[in-house]
Amino acid sequence: MNQRVTIRRALLSVSDKAGLLDLARALLAHGAELLSTGGTAAALREAGLPVKEVAEHTGVPEMLDGRVKTLVPSIHGGLLGRRDSEDHLAQMQRHGVAPIDLIAVNLYPFEATVAKGADFESCIENIDIGGPAMVRSAAKNFAAVTVLTDPAQYEAVIVELAAGGTTYDTRKTLAAAAYARTAAYDAAIAAWFAVQNGVAFPERFAIAGQLRQTLRYGENPHQQAAFYATTPRPGIATARQVQGKELSYNNLNDTDAAYECVAEFDGPAVVIVKHANPCGVAVADDLAIAWDRALACDPTSAFGGIVAVNRTLDESAAERIAKIFTEVVIAPDATEAAQAVFARKKNLRLLLTGGLPDPAAPGTAMKSVAGGLLLQTRDAGRITADELKVVTRVAPTPAQVADLLFAFCVAKHVKSNAIVYAKHGATVGIGAGQMSRVDSCRIAAWKAAEAAKEAGLAQPETVGSVVASDAFFPFADGLEAAIAAGATAVIQPGGSLRDPEVIQAADAAGIAMVFTGMRHFRH
Repeated sequence: MNQRVTIRRALLSVSDKAGLLDLARALLAHGAELLSTGGTAAALREAGLPVKEVAEHTGVPEMLDGRVKTLVPSIHGGLLGRRDSEDHLAQMQRHGVAPIDLIAVNLYPFEATVAKGADFESCIENIDIGGPAMVRSAAKNFAAVTVLTDPAQYEAVIVELAAGGTTYDTRKTLAAAAYARTAAYDAAIAAWFAVQNGVAFPERFAIAGQLRQTLRYGENPHQQAAFYATTPRPGIATARQVQGKELSYNNLNDTDAAYECVAEFDGPAVVIVKHANPCGVAVADDLAIAWDRALACDPTSAFGGIVAVNRTLDESAAERIAKIFTEVVIAPDATEAAQAVFARKKNLRLLLTGGLPDPAAPGTAMKSVAGGLLLQTRDAGRITADELKVVTRVAPTPAQVADLLFAFCVAKHVKSNAIVYAKHGATVGIGAGQMSRVDSCRIAAWKAAEAAKEAGLAQPETVGSVVASDAFFPFADGLEAAIAAGATAVIQPGGSLRDPEVIQAADAAGIAMVFTGMRHFRH
Protein backbone atom coordinates (compact mmCIF):
# COMPACT_ATOMS: atom_id res chain seq x y z
CA MET A 1 0.00 0.00 0.00
CA ASN A 2 1.89 3.05 -1.24
CA GLN A 3 -0.76 5.11 -3.01
CA ARG A 4 0.30 8.62 -3.86
CA VAL A 5 -1.85 11.51 -2.67
CA THR A 6 -2.15 14.59 -4.85
CA ILE A 7 -1.86 17.82 -2.84
CA ARG A 8 -4.67 20.15 -3.84
CA ARG A 9 -4.60 22.38 -0.78
CA ALA A 10 -1.78 23.05 1.70
CA LEU A 11 -1.63 25.09 4.89
CA LEU A 12 1.74 26.64 5.74
CA SER A 13 2.28 28.22 9.17
CA VAL A 14 5.89 28.22 10.28
CA SER A 15 8.03 30.11 12.78
CA ASP A 16 11.20 28.79 11.10
CA LYS A 17 11.13 30.08 7.52
CA ALA A 18 14.04 27.93 6.33
CA GLY A 19 13.10 26.15 3.13
CA LEU A 20 9.63 27.71 3.09
CA LEU A 21 9.82 29.29 -0.34
CA ASP A 22 11.19 26.15 -2.01
CA LEU A 23 8.37 24.10 -0.51
CA ALA A 24 5.75 26.68 -1.49
CA ARG A 25 7.00 26.84 -5.10
CA ALA A 26 6.96 23.05 -5.36
CA LEU A 27 3.39 22.95 -4.05
CA LEU A 28 2.27 25.62 -6.50
CA ALA A 29 3.94 23.75 -9.36
CA HIS A 30 2.02 20.69 -8.21
CA GLY A 31 -1.23 22.69 -8.54
CA ALA A 32 -1.93 23.23 -4.86
CA GLU A 33 -3.71 26.18 -3.29
CA LEU A 34 -1.74 27.74 -0.45
CA LEU A 35 -3.32 28.78 2.85
CA SER A 36 -1.32 30.63 5.45
CA THR A 37 -1.32 32.97 8.43
CA GLY A 38 0.54 36.00 9.75
CA GLY A 39 4.25 36.16 9.13
CA THR A 40 4.28 33.09 6.91
CA ALA A 41 1.70 34.60 4.59
CA ALA A 42 3.65 37.86 4.53
CA ALA A 43 6.85 36.01 3.57
CA LEU A 44 5.07 34.23 0.73
CA ARG A 45 3.54 37.45 -0.59
CA GLU A 46 6.88 39.22 -0.39
CA ALA A 47 8.30 36.49 -2.61
CA GLY A 48 5.48 37.10 -5.09
CA LEU A 49 3.69 33.80 -4.40
CA PRO A 50 -0.14 33.57 -4.35
CA VAL A 51 -1.53 32.74 -0.91
CA LYS A 52 -4.91 32.89 0.81
CA GLU A 53 -5.18 33.97 4.44
CA VAL A 54 -6.66 31.31 6.71
CA ALA A 55 -9.24 33.82 7.96
CA GLU A 56 -10.44 34.29 4.38
CA HIS A 57 -10.64 30.53 3.91
CA THR A 58 -12.55 29.88 7.14
CA GLY A 59 -14.67 33.01 7.27
CA VAL A 60 -13.63 33.37 10.92
CA PRO A 61 -11.36 36.30 11.79
CA GLU A 62 -8.19 35.89 13.81
CA MET A 63 -8.94 36.88 17.40
CA LEU A 64 -7.63 37.17 20.97
CA ASP A 65 -4.30 38.68 19.92
CA GLY A 66 -3.66 35.80 17.57
CA ARG A 67 -4.39 33.05 20.09
CA VAL A 68 -7.21 31.78 17.89
CA LYS A 69 -6.47 31.44 14.19
CA THR A 70 -6.91 27.86 13.11
CA LEU A 71 -8.97 26.35 15.95
CA VAL A 72 -12.07 26.13 13.81
CA PRO A 73 -14.04 23.21 12.26
CA SER A 74 -13.23 24.25 8.70
CA ILE A 75 -9.53 23.67 9.42
CA HIS A 76 -9.69 20.58 11.58
CA GLY A 77 -12.51 19.08 9.57
CA GLY A 78 -10.39 19.58 6.46
CA LEU A 79 -7.55 17.70 8.15
CA LEU A 80 -9.48 14.96 9.93
CA GLY A 81 -12.13 14.12 7.35
CA ARG A 82 -11.60 10.61 5.95
CA ARG A 83 -11.39 10.63 2.20
CA ASP A 84 -12.47 6.98 2.04
CA SER A 85 -15.70 7.60 3.99
CA GLU A 86 -18.77 8.68 2.03
CA ASP A 87 -20.36 9.85 5.27
CA HIS A 88 -17.35 12.08 6.13
CA LEU A 89 -17.23 13.51 2.62
CA ALA A 90 -20.96 14.26 2.71
CA GLN A 91 -20.66 16.03 6.04
CA MET A 92 -17.70 18.05 4.81
CA GLN A 93 -19.64 19.12 1.73
CA ARG A 94 -22.73 19.96 3.79
CA HIS A 95 -20.75 22.19 6.15
CA GLY A 96 -18.54 23.74 3.50
CA VAL A 97 -15.34 22.11 4.76
CA ALA A 98 -12.66 21.84 2.08
CA PRO A 99 -10.04 19.07 2.40
CA ILE A 100 -6.50 20.12 3.40
CA ASP A 101 -3.96 17.65 2.09
CA LEU A 102 -0.71 18.95 3.54
CA ILE A 103 0.37 21.14 6.42
CA ALA A 104 3.80 22.52 7.28
CA VAL A 105 3.84 23.73 10.87
CA ASN A 106 6.77 24.74 13.10
CA LEU A 107 5.65 25.25 16.65
CA TYR A 108 6.28 28.47 18.55
CA PRO A 109 9.87 28.34 19.87
CA PHE A 110 8.94 27.60 23.48
CA GLU A 111 12.11 25.64 24.31
CA ALA A 112 14.34 28.37 22.88
CA THR A 113 12.40 31.04 24.75
CA VAL A 114 12.94 29.23 28.06
CA ALA A 115 16.61 28.53 27.26
CA LYS A 116 17.37 32.23 26.81
CA GLY A 117 15.91 33.04 30.23
CA ALA A 118 12.74 34.83 29.14
CA ASP A 119 10.26 36.02 31.76
CA PHE A 120 7.16 34.07 32.77
CA GLU A 121 4.71 35.90 30.51
CA SER A 122 6.95 35.57 27.45
CA CYS A 123 7.22 31.83 28.04
CA ILE A 124 3.45 31.52 28.38
CA GLU A 125 2.86 33.42 25.14
CA ASN A 126 5.27 31.09 23.35
CA ILE A 127 3.19 28.03 24.18
CA ASP A 128 1.69 27.06 20.83
CA ILE A 129 -1.90 25.81 20.88
CA GLY A 130 -3.18 25.90 17.32
CA GLY A 131 0.01 24.43 15.85
CA PRO A 132 0.11 21.22 17.91
CA ALA A 133 -3.64 20.78 17.41
CA MET A 134 -3.26 20.91 13.61
CA VAL A 135 -0.22 18.66 13.70
CA ARG A 136 -2.06 16.01 15.71
CA SER A 137 -5.13 16.19 13.49
CA ALA A 138 -3.09 15.85 10.32
CA ALA A 139 -0.98 13.02 11.73
CA LYS A 140 -4.04 11.04 12.79
CA ASN A 141 -5.34 11.20 9.23
CA PHE A 142 -1.96 10.40 7.63
CA ALA A 143 -3.69 8.05 5.18
CA ALA A 144 -4.72 11.21 3.33
CA VAL A 145 -2.76 14.10 4.85
CA THR A 146 0.96 14.91 4.79
CA VAL A 147 2.29 16.63 7.94
CA LEU A 148 5.61 18.47 7.99
CA THR A 149 7.09 19.65 11.30
CA ASP A 150 10.74 20.25 10.38
CA PRO A 151 12.36 22.02 7.41
CA ALA A 152 14.67 19.01 7.08
CA GLN A 153 11.64 17.04 5.87
CA TYR A 154 10.80 19.35 2.99
CA GLU A 155 13.26 18.08 0.38
CA ALA A 156 11.98 14.48 0.39
CA VAL A 157 8.40 15.70 -0.01
CA ILE A 158 9.39 18.08 -2.82
CA VAL A 159 10.87 15.11 -4.66
CA GLU A 160 7.66 13.11 -4.20
CA LEU A 161 5.51 16.04 -5.36
CA ALA A 162 7.45 16.06 -8.61
CA ALA A 163 6.61 12.36 -8.98
CA GLY A 164 2.88 12.98 -8.59
CA GLY A 165 2.23 13.13 -4.83
CA THR A 166 3.28 11.86 -1.42
CA THR A 167 3.43 8.14 -0.70
CA TYR A 168 1.75 6.26 2.13
CA ASP A 169 5.08 5.23 3.64
CA THR A 170 6.31 8.82 3.69
CA ARG A 171 3.08 10.09 5.25
CA LYS A 172 3.22 7.39 7.91
CA THR A 173 6.83 8.22 8.73
CA LEU A 174 6.04 11.93 8.93
CA ALA A 175 3.05 11.22 11.19
CA ALA A 176 5.28 9.38 13.66
CA ALA A 177 7.72 12.29 13.62
CA ALA A 178 4.84 14.71 14.17
CA TYR A 179 3.60 12.94 17.30
CA ALA A 180 7.16 12.70 18.61
CA ARG A 181 7.52 16.46 18.10
CA THR A 182 4.30 17.36 19.93
CA ALA A 183 5.18 14.91 22.72
CA ALA A 184 8.58 16.57 23.14
CA TYR A 185 6.96 19.99 23.06
CA ASP A 186 4.46 19.08 25.76
CA ALA A 187 7.22 17.46 27.83
CA ALA A 188 9.20 20.71 27.72
CA ILE A 189 6.17 22.72 28.80
CA ALA A 190 5.36 20.30 31.63
CA ALA A 191 8.96 20.39 32.86
CA TRP A 192 8.98 24.20 32.81
CA PHE A 193 5.72 24.41 34.75
CA ALA A 194 7.10 21.98 37.35
CA VAL A 195 10.06 24.30 37.88
CA GLN A 196 7.77 27.33 38.10
CA ASN A 197 5.70 25.53 40.74
CA GLY A 198 8.76 24.42 42.70
CA VAL A 199 8.02 20.73 42.13
CA ALA A 200 11.11 18.56 41.74
CA PHE A 201 9.21 15.35 41.06
CA PRO A 202 5.77 15.90 39.48
CA GLU A 203 3.02 13.29 39.49
CA ARG A 204 3.74 12.52 35.86
CA PHE A 205 7.27 12.84 34.49
CA ALA A 206 7.96 13.23 30.79
CA ILE A 207 11.28 13.48 29.03
CA ALA A 208 12.13 14.00 25.39
CA GLY A 209 15.38 13.93 23.49
CA GLN A 210 16.64 14.77 20.02
CA LEU A 211 18.50 11.98 18.26
CA ARG A 212 22.12 13.04 17.86
CA GLN A 213 23.69 9.80 16.75
CA THR A 214 22.78 6.19 16.08
CA LEU A 215 25.69 4.22 17.51
CA ARG A 216 27.28 1.09 16.10
CA TYR A 217 26.40 -0.77 19.31
CA GLY A 218 26.04 -0.26 23.05
CA GLU A 219 28.37 -1.25 25.86
CA ASN A 220 28.77 -4.58 24.05
CA PRO A 221 28.48 -5.50 20.36
CA HIS A 222 25.22 -7.43 20.85
CA GLN A 223 23.46 -4.32 22.24
CA GLN A 224 21.88 -1.57 20.13
CA ALA A 225 22.41 2.05 21.13
CA ALA A 226 21.80 5.69 20.28
CA PHE A 227 22.63 9.10 21.76
CA TYR A 228 19.86 11.63 22.42
CA ALA A 229 20.41 15.25 23.48
CA THR A 230 17.99 16.53 26.11
CA THR A 231 19.39 19.86 27.33
CA PRO A 232 21.89 22.48 26.12
CA ARG A 233 24.24 21.72 29.06
CA PRO A 234 27.79 22.12 27.69
CA GLY A 235 29.46 18.79 27.15
CA ILE A 236 29.03 15.85 24.82
CA ALA A 237 25.59 17.10 23.76
CA THR A 238 27.01 20.40 22.52
CA ALA A 239 30.33 19.10 21.27
CA ARG A 240 31.63 19.48 17.73
CA GLN A 241 33.76 16.55 16.63
CA VAL A 242 36.78 18.03 14.87
CA GLN A 243 38.37 14.74 13.85
CA GLY A 244 38.63 11.05 14.58
CA LYS A 245 36.60 7.88 14.33
CA GLU A 246 32.90 7.65 15.09
CA LEU A 247 32.17 7.93 18.80
CA SER A 248 30.99 4.78 20.54
CA TYR A 249 28.57 4.34 23.46
CA ASN A 250 31.48 3.77 25.84
CA ASN A 251 33.36 6.76 24.42
CA LEU A 252 30.39 9.04 25.09
CA ASN A 253 29.79 7.67 28.58
CA ASP A 254 33.44 8.02 29.60
CA THR A 255 33.83 11.43 27.98
CA ASP A 256 30.83 12.75 29.86
CA ALA A 257 32.29 11.49 33.14
CA ALA A 258 35.63 13.15 32.39
CA TYR A 259 34.17 16.50 31.37
CA GLU A 260 31.82 16.76 34.34
CA CYS A 261 34.78 16.08 36.62
CA VAL A 262 37.19 18.57 35.04
CA ALA A 263 34.56 21.33 35.19
CA GLU A 264 34.75 21.21 39.01
CA PHE A 265 38.13 22.96 39.12
CA ASP A 266 38.89 26.66 38.83
CA GLY A 267 42.52 26.41 37.77
CA PRO A 268 43.88 24.68 34.66
CA ALA A 269 42.99 21.01 35.12
CA VAL A 270 43.31 17.68 33.34
CA VAL A 271 41.22 14.58 34.01
CA ILE A 272 42.00 11.15 32.56
CA VAL A 273 39.15 8.64 32.67
CA LYS A 274 38.98 4.92 32.04
CA HIS A 275 35.70 2.99 32.25
CA ALA A 276 33.90 6.05 33.68
CA ASN A 277 36.39 6.38 36.59
CA PRO A 278 39.10 9.01 36.88
CA CYS A 279 42.55 7.38 36.84
CA GLY A 280 44.45 10.66 37.03
CA VAL A 281 43.46 14.23 37.91
CA ALA A 282 45.62 17.30 38.43
CA VAL A 283 45.46 21.08 38.62
CA ALA A 284 48.49 23.22 37.80
CA ASP A 285 49.59 26.54 36.38
CA ASP A 286 49.11 25.26 32.82
CA LEU A 287 47.59 22.27 31.06
CA ALA A 288 50.90 20.70 30.04
CA ILE A 289 52.06 20.42 33.66
CA ALA A 290 48.60 19.28 34.77
CA TRP A 291 48.75 16.53 32.12
CA ASP A 292 52.14 15.29 33.28
CA ARG A 293 50.97 15.11 36.89
CA ALA A 294 47.63 13.47 36.06
CA LEU A 295 49.36 10.87 33.89
CA ALA A 296 51.86 10.07 36.66
CA CYS A 297 49.03 8.85 38.91
CA ASP A 298 48.32 5.74 36.81
CA PRO A 299 50.10 5.68 33.43
CA THR A 300 49.04 2.09 32.79
CA SER A 301 45.31 2.82 33.04
CA ALA A 302 45.68 6.08 31.10
CA PHE A 303 46.55 4.12 27.94
CA GLY A 304 43.45 4.19 25.73
CA GLY A 305 41.70 6.61 28.06
CA ILE A 306 39.64 9.76 27.77
CA VAL A 307 41.24 13.16 28.43
CA ALA A 308 39.29 16.24 29.50
CA VAL A 309 40.65 19.75 30.04
CA ASN A 310 38.93 22.89 31.30
CA ARG A 311 40.85 25.45 29.26
CA THR A 312 41.50 26.08 25.58
CA LEU A 313 43.84 23.25 24.64
CA ASP A 314 47.26 24.57 23.61
CA GLU A 315 50.01 23.06 21.48
CA SER A 316 52.28 22.14 24.39
CA ALA A 317 49.60 20.12 26.16
CA ALA A 318 48.49 18.54 22.88
CA GLU A 319 52.05 17.40 22.11
CA ARG A 320 52.29 15.65 25.47
CA ILE A 321 48.85 14.05 25.26
CA ALA A 322 49.65 12.77 21.76
CA LYS A 323 52.58 10.74 23.05
CA ILE A 324 50.27 7.97 24.32
CA PHE A 325 47.26 6.28 22.76
CA THR A 326 44.16 8.28 23.69
CA GLU A 327 40.61 7.58 22.54
CA VAL A 328 39.03 11.02 23.05
CA VAL A 329 40.14 14.51 24.03
CA ILE A 330 37.41 16.97 25.04
CA ALA A 331 37.95 20.67 25.67
CA PRO A 332 36.04 23.95 25.55
CA ASP A 333 38.24 24.93 22.59
CA ALA A 334 41.64 24.22 21.03
CA THR A 335 44.19 26.39 19.28
CA GLU A 336 44.90 25.76 15.62
CA ALA A 337 48.37 24.54 16.59
CA ALA A 338 46.89 22.01 19.03
CA GLN A 339 44.46 20.79 16.39
CA ALA A 340 47.36 20.37 13.97
CA VAL A 341 49.14 18.15 16.51
CA PHE A 342 46.12 15.87 16.82
CA ALA A 343 45.60 15.84 13.05
CA ARG A 344 48.59 13.51 12.93
CA LYS A 345 46.57 11.05 15.06
CA LYS A 346 43.74 10.35 12.65
CA ASN A 347 41.83 7.96 14.93
CA LEU A 348 41.94 10.26 17.96
CA ARG A 349 38.58 11.95 18.48
CA LEU A 350 38.79 15.65 19.34
CA LEU A 351 35.62 17.23 20.75
CA LEU A 352 35.19 20.98 21.28
CA THR A 353 32.19 22.01 23.36
CA GLY A 354 32.23 25.79 23.38
CA GLY A 355 31.92 25.94 27.17
CA LEU A 356 32.02 24.13 30.49
CA PRO A 357 29.09 22.69 32.44
CA ASP A 358 28.30 24.45 35.71
CA PRO A 359 28.91 21.87 38.47
CA ALA A 360 26.66 23.81 40.83
CA ALA A 361 23.71 24.04 38.42
CA PRO A 362 20.51 22.22 39.37
CA GLY A 363 19.48 19.28 37.28
CA THR A 364 18.09 15.77 37.31
CA ALA A 365 19.97 12.49 37.07
CA MET A 366 18.16 9.30 36.16
CA LYS A 367 18.75 5.59 35.98
CA SER A 368 16.53 2.97 34.39
CA VAL A 369 15.35 0.10 36.57
CA ALA A 370 12.97 -2.75 35.78
CA GLY A 371 9.62 -1.14 35.05
CA GLY A 372 10.60 2.45 35.74
CA LEU A 373 13.09 5.24 36.31
CA LEU A 374 14.98 6.32 39.40
CA LEU A 375 15.29 10.10 39.49
CA GLN A 376 17.37 12.28 41.76
CA THR A 377 18.70 15.81 41.75
CA ARG A 378 22.22 16.12 40.34
CA ASP A 379 24.99 15.84 42.92
CA ALA A 380 25.88 19.53 42.92
CA GLY A 381 27.17 19.43 46.48
CA ARG A 382 30.45 21.24 47.15
CA ILE A 383 32.38 21.69 50.39
CA THR A 384 34.41 24.75 51.33
CA ALA A 385 37.20 25.07 53.89
CA ASP A 386 34.89 26.89 56.29
CA GLU A 387 32.52 23.91 56.34
CA LEU A 388 35.16 21.38 57.41
CA LYS A 389 34.95 20.05 60.96
CA VAL A 390 38.30 19.11 62.49
CA VAL A 391 37.73 16.03 64.68
CA THR A 392 41.32 15.13 65.61
CA ARG A 393 43.84 16.68 67.98
CA VAL A 394 45.96 17.68 65.00
CA ALA A 395 44.46 20.17 62.54
CA PRO A 396 45.38 20.10 58.85
CA THR A 397 47.69 22.78 57.49
CA PRO A 398 46.40 25.21 54.86
CA ALA A 399 48.26 23.22 52.17
CA GLN A 400 46.65 20.00 53.40
CA VAL A 401 43.23 21.63 53.41
CA ALA A 402 43.66 22.57 49.74
CA ASP A 403 44.62 18.99 48.88
CA LEU A 404 41.82 17.56 51.01
CA LEU A 405 39.20 19.62 49.20
CA PHE A 406 40.74 18.67 45.85
CA ALA A 407 40.76 14.96 46.73
CA PHE A 408 37.18 15.03 48.03
CA CYS A 409 36.05 16.74 44.83
CA VAL A 410 37.70 13.99 42.75
CA ALA A 411 36.16 11.31 44.98
CA LYS A 412 32.73 12.68 44.07
CA HIS A 413 33.37 11.47 40.51
CA VAL A 414 34.80 8.03 41.38
CA LYS A 415 32.54 4.98 41.62
CA SER A 416 31.85 3.90 45.18
CA ASN A 417 33.48 2.74 47.31
CA ALA A 418 35.89 5.53 46.38
CA ILE A 419 39.26 6.37 47.89
CA VAL A 420 41.50 9.12 46.50
CA TYR A 421 45.06 9.90 47.62
CA ALA A 422 46.33 13.34 46.56
CA LYS A 423 49.41 15.52 46.93
CA HIS A 424 50.10 19.06 45.73
CA GLY A 425 46.95 19.29 43.60
CA ALA A 426 47.25 15.91 41.89
CA THR A 427 45.89 12.46 42.52
CA VAL A 428 48.56 9.90 43.41
CA GLY A 429 46.34 6.85 43.94
CA ILE A 430 42.69 6.07 43.20
CA GLY A 431 40.68 3.09 44.41
CA ALA A 432 37.28 2.70 42.76
CA GLY A 433 34.19 0.53 42.78
CA GLN A 434 35.09 -1.95 45.49
CA MET A 435 32.54 -3.68 47.68
CA SER A 436 34.57 -2.89 50.83
CA ARG A 437 36.16 0.45 51.59
CA VAL A 438 39.33 -1.08 52.98
CA ASP A 439 39.93 -2.79 49.63
CA SER A 440 39.64 0.55 47.81
CA CYS A 441 42.23 1.97 50.24
CA ARG A 442 44.60 -0.90 49.58
CA ILE A 443 44.13 -0.94 45.80
CA ALA A 444 44.76 2.79 45.54
CA ALA A 445 47.94 2.42 47.60
CA TRP A 446 49.07 -0.58 45.54
CA LYS A 447 48.54 1.31 42.27
CA ALA A 448 50.53 4.24 43.68
CA ALA A 449 53.36 1.88 44.57
CA GLU A 450 53.34 0.42 41.04
CA ALA A 451 53.41 3.90 39.51
CA ALA A 452 56.36 4.80 41.74
CA LYS A 453 58.28 1.75 40.57
CA GLU A 454 57.61 2.61 36.94
CA ALA A 455 58.78 6.18 37.50
CA GLY A 456 61.88 5.07 39.42
CA LEU A 457 60.84 6.85 42.63
CA ALA A 458 62.29 5.88 45.99
CA GLN A 459 58.87 5.68 47.59
CA PRO A 460 55.20 5.91 46.58
CA GLU A 461 53.66 9.35 46.25
CA THR A 462 51.10 8.35 48.86
CA VAL A 463 53.76 9.02 51.48
CA GLY A 464 52.95 12.49 52.78
CA SER A 465 49.66 12.59 50.87
CA VAL A 466 46.11 13.29 51.97
CA VAL A 467 43.27 10.83 51.44
CA ALA A 468 39.58 11.32 50.69
CA SER A 469 36.75 8.86 51.18
CA ASP A 470 33.40 9.39 49.46
CA ALA A 471 31.56 7.97 52.49
CA PHE A 472 32.37 7.33 56.13
CA PHE A 473 34.81 4.67 57.29
CA PRO A 474 32.61 1.97 58.87
CA PHE A 475 35.64 0.58 60.72
CA ALA A 476 39.11 1.83 61.50
CA ASP A 477 40.70 -0.71 59.12
CA GLY A 478 40.25 1.46 56.04
CA LEU A 479 41.82 4.44 57.75
CA GLU A 480 44.66 2.28 59.05
CA ALA A 481 45.35 1.09 55.49
CA ALA A 482 45.58 4.74 54.37
CA ILE A 483 47.92 5.55 57.27
CA ALA A 484 50.10 2.58 56.30
CA ALA A 485 50.27 4.00 52.77
CA GLY A 486 51.64 7.25 54.17
CA ALA A 487 48.58 9.52 54.34
CA THR A 488 48.95 12.41 56.79
CA ALA A 489 45.46 13.92 56.60
CA VAL A 490 42.00 12.53 55.91
CA ILE A 491 38.70 13.93 54.66
CA GLN A 492 35.48 11.98 54.96
CA PRO A 493 31.78 12.65 55.58
CA GLY A 494 31.68 11.12 59.09
CA GLY A 495 28.45 9.78 60.54
CA SER A 496 29.45 6.20 61.36
CA LEU A 497 28.51 4.60 64.68
CA ARG A 498 32.22 3.85 64.96
CA ASP A 499 33.39 7.42 64.33
CA PRO A 500 35.01 7.54 67.81
CA GLU A 501 37.04 4.41 66.98
CA VAL A 502 38.16 5.92 63.65
CA ILE A 503 39.05 9.25 65.26
CA GLN A 504 41.03 7.41 67.95
CA ALA A 505 43.04 5.59 65.22
CA ALA A 506 43.80 8.93 63.53
CA ASP A 507 44.91 10.49 66.81
CA ALA A 508 47.06 7.48 67.61
CA ALA A 509 48.85 7.94 64.29
CA GLY A 510 49.17 11.69 64.81
CA ILE A 511 47.35 12.61 61.58
CA ALA A 512 44.65 15.19 60.91
CA MET A 513 41.09 14.29 59.98
CA VAL A 514 38.14 16.46 58.96
CA PHE A 515 34.45 15.63 58.51
CA THR A 516 32.40 17.18 55.71
CA GLY A 517 28.90 16.04 56.69
CA MET A 518 28.29 15.37 52.96
CA ARG A 519 28.48 11.99 51.24
CA HIS A 520 29.27 11.46 47.55
CA PHE A 521 28.16 7.93 46.68
CA ARG A 522 28.26 7.22 42.94
CA HIS A 523 27.01 3.97 41.47
